[in-house]
Formats: sequence, structure tokens, C-alpha cells
Amino acid sequence: MNNTLPSHAQVVIIGGGIVGCSVAYHLTKLGWKDVVLLEQGRLSGGTTWHAAGLVGQLRVNEDLTRLIQYSTQLYESLEEETGLGTGWKRCGSLAIARTADRMMALRRTAAMAAAYNVDAELVGPQEAARRWPVMRSDDLQGGVWIPGDGKANPTDLTQALAKGARQGGAKIVEGVRVTDIKTRDGVVQGVATDGGDIQADVVVNCGGQWARKVGAMCGVDVPLYSCEHMYIVTRQIEGVTPDLPVMRDYDGMIYFKEEVGGLVMGGFEPSAKPWGMDGIPDDFEFSLLPDDWDQFEILMKNAMHRVPALETVEVRQFINGPESFTPDANYILGEAPGLSGFFVGAGFNSMGIASAGGAGKALAEWIVNGSPTLDLWPVDIRRFAPFHNDETWLRSRVSEVVGMHYAMPWPNRELESGRPLRTSPFHDRLKEKGACFGSRMGWERPVWFAEGGTPPILDYSYDRQNWFPNVAAECKAVREAVGVFDQTSFSKFLMQGRDAETVMQTLCANDVGVVPGRTVYTGMLNPSGGYESDITVTRLAEEQYLVVSGSAQAIRDFDWMSRHIPPGADAKLTDVTDDYAVLGVMGPKSRDLLSRVCEADFSSDAFPFATMQEVFIADAPIRAVRITYVGELGWELYMPAGVAACVYAALETAGTDLGLRDAGYYAMESLRLEKGYRSWSHELSPDVTPFEAGLAFALRLEKEVAFIGRDALRALDAGEPARRLVMFTVDDPGPVLWGGEMILRDGEPIGDVRSGAYGHTLGRSVGSGFVKREPGQSDSDLLAGHFQIEIAGERYDAMAHLRAPYDPTSARVRR
Repeated sequence: MNNTLPSHAQVVIIGGGIVGCSVAYHLTKLGWKDVVLLEQGRLSGGTTWHAAGLVGQLRVNEDLTRLIQYSTQLYESLEEETGLGTGWKRCGSLAIARTADRMMALRRTAAMAAAYNVDAELVGPQEAARRWPVMRSDDLQGGVWIPGDGKANPTDLTQALAKGARQGGAKIVEGVRVTDIKTRDGVVQGVATDGGDIQADVVVNCGGQWARKVGAMCGVDVPLYSCEHMYIVTRQIEGVTPDLPVMRDYDGMIYFKEEVGGLVMGGFEPSAKPWGMDGIPDDFEFSLLPDDWDQFEILMKNAMHRVPALETVEVRQFINGPESFTPDANYILGEAPGLSGFFVGAGFNSMGIASAGGAGKALAEWIVNGSPTLDLWPVDIRRFAPFHNDETWLRSRVSEVVGMHYAMPWPNRELESGRPLRTSPFHDRLKEKGACFGSRMGWERPVWFAEGGTPPILDYSYDRQNWFPNVAAECKAVREAVGVFDQTSFSKFLMQGRDAETVMQTLCANDVGVVPGRTVYTGMLNPSGGYESDITVTRLAEEQYLVVSGSAQAIRDFDWMSRHIPPGADAKLTDVTDDYAVLGVMGPKSRDLLSRVCEADFSSDAFPFATMQEVFIADAPIRAVRITYVGELGWELYMPAGVAACVYAALETAGTDLGLRDAGYYAMESLRLEKGYRSWSHELSPDVTPFEAGLAFALRLEKEVAFIGRDALRALDAGEPARRLVMFTVDDPGPVLWGGEMILRDGEPIGDVRSGAYGHTLGRSVGSGFVKREPGQSDSDLLAGHFQIEIAGERYDAMAHLRAPYDPTSARVRR
């Protein structure tokens, strides 16, 4: 084998685990031949080789599910293509439930599978026992059988992908360690190794548990941390056959698969053991950690309960191999913010074998095309901020994340570790008033307010959770009186300079060439016409814009905007999120409240919708923007963080007799869905166009400056998008929508609920979802048919709407 390093390559991939080999394989399939993969030891020698090899298709996002479906197809065909075995076996998988709550979760799983066109079947205890005869089943509620799932040999898969990559022209070099990443002016230039330098147009960090260290070489945050992951391999067990499915006992936190007539048994304990606090040795190759039966005890006890034969069978091998985990249990993919040409594919959270085929394909397409071909936001590297990479915080968080793999997937589930991290100036006062906080992008945000001695905690359920009546009262206050929201977590940017307008016009699909004091709602689109973000833009001065977007999008939006400032342009983008606190004052009495604390005229004539004025409240300078995300009269108040407490106190005092009430993000979600307002990463995503989202009113296709995505939109038939976002209300006032439920039309699955909540004004659940539109189909035909939504195994009739279900200007509220 020729291990001579070239002086230049189009792409250098760092890391020869299954993900790095998959990226190399797929780049060559896309026609890129000048690909060099560097592995510091031997292929698969880091984490890949000791992975359990389970391949389960379903994920909470449809596109991620599609990627794993692709993985199964690839693994099935690799042996024929390369001549190397992969150990792939489509044996199916069985997930079982011990409790009624878990069975409800599995019913939701089965419905999601149907929505994503994945074959899945709900089974009872007897059928579960028939499919997995060596387990105890007398305590089961039932399960879900997914015949398309399977298992594979990780090392064999890696070797097959590597051979396929070599056949396509890639060069794979083992025994070469990358020591530095070369950059210039925010663009990657290549790598330095212990065997010489390689210039490269693209560098891909697939370094596994070393990926964080590799990222640090060029200032890129890759927030992952290693934890010990353990499983055992037993001798042969009577009744265990080669066709035995993979089995997951989520309530027991354990999984099983057949191996040579015995069982592999592992799991995800509630509090994992971090590893590598002093750094991960570079030569940790095909190595394991010491057995730790004390740490493994809870899993072993649960396994012996489920499979009594484990009490007597000999354990052939105890595997304790470290694997890398991320702060949210999703892997990390994409081009690094702030460094063009540097891509990351790492942090697979013990799901690397299942994900590698599809993830490698998706990352290769991103590299070749310059942008993702799917909605990859759940795994996009830009969902993380620098604080996520803090070692102390990260170590604490991943210890919790490991246990979340098999924990109950409750709606609105909040992680508890590493909190509080970022707090608004209102935090302490709101905590005194009973705020229960959730976390978004590190921010502590009130999600609901407790009263009358009720503890401000989240009591999880698929039904009406403990906060239900409190949120109903918050919604009522906003609809009938006035509510105040802490919206400080909003991402906030200033675009300034002589060319600020030209840059913003290029970025924005709407016309932002407005006079100072005007606010514009707009999308920022990609070249395909899909949403990179939806934002509000306020022109503060001739050469200054305030851009506001969602809390989770700060890094992504900053990266997108900064990448599209042309070289030499007099335009500077600054993140001012931490500089300003924000209060949303919303409701029919919001004008009365603000008029009590401010001398400005808040009448409609003096302060029209979508305008901004600089005013004073409690002697503090405020930028007041008349806008709403809840469908009522209201203003967003932007203020320097240092004066925020005084402003809140003034509002609090003045609003007592007006029925002023603090409101949280659960109320905001309910209120915005009743009005049909869209949310990025739910209704809006990179593969959704304004025509599909029903937001053509926020487009200006004929404006003088061509915006990104305009040509793609002009090529589409605006009158007939292939699908249309539709709002749904559930006829039965009882059940609660959370999002992810299956939508049916005339008994056939057509998709899933993108966002769901209980509409307290409507007195029933409300949600959103896409409906396929046939050529020439009218709006009335689009809405025709018998719509249902499946909620925890039961189907409920639903009404479809193209207009907002709640319309206060109408004589009747649409139900």
C-alpha cells in the first residue's frame, strides 16, 4: 500500500472510522476523486470497532429517518459492490413497554413510522413474546415491531466503505496524525501532519472522540465528550437463534442482539461516567477501558429481570469502550461557522453505525453542492454556541444525555444539567413570581407561571400536564386584557454601514429598503428558495438595521448573514443579543398599559403596526416595536439590559388593575398556533418555500436588488405549490397535540403535525402540517376530505384551515 502523502488534495478527511470512510465513499460517488483520508492509527480503531452495530430507522425528524433508511439500503448492497462482507442482517427490531406511559410513547412511535412510510406494527404481549421467546413477558403492555431494522458488523462495514472509496479514486493513508489545521482569512488551507503538509480546498473533521481536539486546532467548537459505554457478550443461550430481532427494553434502559448463539446486552444508565478528562491519548487504538460492574449493575439487574437465562449463562466478554456524546444527543454535521471549507461529521452518541451511511452521504452532498440537500437543522453544527464547548459544562451535560437515550420521550422534556447558564435581567423577579423555566440556547426562559403555592415544576404527561390551567389563564389574559412576556432570548443583530441596505436586500426576500422606523417581516432564503430563517428587520437609521430571529438560531443566522457580506462591502454585522433585554407587552389593553408609563402616543394613527419608535419608560431609553406573535395588539420593548429591571417594575405597578399577567412560552406557542403564525424549524425549514408555507405576501420578487432564492422562486408556479401548509383543529376538545402526530386524509397517512398545542381560546387542540396539492387543485378541493389526527393510538376527526383558526375580527372563531 502506498502511504506517500500528496502535497495537495481537493478534500482531506481526518479520521478513518465508519463516518470518515462513508464521507470518502460518497464524495467519490459524486465525482470527486481527489480525496485523501488520513487515519492516525488503523481504520475503525477508535470507537467504531467496539460499537454494538444496531441499526434502527426511526428518528424524530423525517429527513433524519430517511438518512437511516438510506443506510440500510447501502449496507445491504455494499457486499455485492465491494466483495467484502458487512455483517448486515435485516433481522427487525422489537421495542417493548412495561408501563402504560411507555406504551403510549410506542403508539406515538408507530404513528410516526406510518407518517414517514416506515413499516411498523403495534403488538401485544403475546406477539412480542413470540417474536422474542427468551424474554419474560408477563409484565409487558405491548411493543412495536419494525421489520426493516437490523444489525451489522461495524469493522466490516468500515472496510467495505473504505474499499468502495478506493475504487472510486480516494486515497486512504493509515498511521498519519494531523497536528494542525492551516487557515487564512477565515478559509481553510489544508492540514499539517507528522508526515508532511497537505494543501486542501476542503478539510473534513471526522475525528470521532478526537474531533473536539481537531476542531480546537483551528478555533472551531465541536462540543462532544466521551463517556464509558458498556455491554456484555454471553455464551450460547437456548432459544437464541440467528434470526432473533434486536430488542430494546426502554423501561429497563437496555438493548439486546444475537451474537453467535448468545446475546449482546448493553444499555444507557441514568448517570453515565465521563472519560478522558485529562485528554484522550492519541494511541488509544483498538483499546478498551477496565470492566466496571458497579456502574453496569443497574443494567445487569434489569436485563436479568427481562431475560432470566442471564442469571446462569457465562459472560464471555465485558466491553467497556468510550463513545462521544453531544449536549443534545444528536450528532454534529456541517460546515463550521466562521471557517469556510472546514466541515465536521462527529459526535454520534452511540448511533454511528445506524447513521453513518446517510450522514456520510448528506455531508458529501453538502460539500459538493455548497449547501445541505435536506433539512439537517437537528444535527447542524450551527445549533451550538461557544459555551456548549466549555469542558466543565459539557462533562456535566453529557452525563445526563447518555441516560436520555432510553428515558421517556415526554413532550417538552427539559434537560437539567448545566443550568442556569444564561439569564435575563428579569429572571430573579420572575422566579419570585412562580416562573417555571425551560432552556433554549442556554437561556432560562419562563414557560409557565405557578400560583397559589403550586410548585413551578414540570410534571410530564402525554395528556394535560400540571401547568395546563395556568397556561389557559395566561392565554385568557393576553386575549382579553394584557400579558407580558420575557423575550430577551431572541437573537439580535445589528447590520451597519453604507452598504447595509444592499446587503440586507440581498439577504431578505421582502423589501427592507424602507424608511427608518419601519419593521418588516421577511424570510432569508437559500438558492433553492427554502427558508434559512425567518426574521423581523427594523431600520433604525439610513445605515443601520436591527435584525431579530429565534433564540436557537443565533449562530446559524449570524453565520449565514456574515457569509453573504461581499468582500469589500461597507457592512458590519454584530451580535447584540446579550446587550438588550426584551419584553413583549401583548393584549387589547397593552396600549392602555404603555400609555400609563410612557408619554408617547400609542394610538394607531400615531403608532401604526410594523413601526418602531424610541420612547422612555421609567427614564430608560426603549425601542418600542409594534408587532405581535400572538395575534393581539402589542409591542416588543427593546431596552439596554442595565435598565430592564426598572422598566419591568414600572409595568408591573401600572398594570395591576388592567389584569396584567406574566405569560410564558407555552402560552405563546398556543396563541401563535391559533393565529396560524409560522415558526422556523417547525413550519419553516430549508426545504420549505414561501409558496408552500402560505407566506407569498412577504415576498417582493420584483424589487430592484435580487435576493438569494429569487430565481428559484420565479421558476416555480406560485399558484400551485406541490404541497401547502395547513392548520388543523381537532374536533374533540379533550386530547392534546404536541407535534409529531400522524395526519390522515380519508384514512391514509399524509404526514405529521409540525407544531401542536392546545388552543385555549378555541377550546381544542390546534396544529400545523403539510398537505400534498395536486396540479390545478383549488383551495376548497385541497381542504376537502376526511382529515384525522392520530393521538397516542386513537384517531380524532380534524378540520383543515388555510386561514387562521382564530380570527378576532371575524364574527365567529373557526373551529
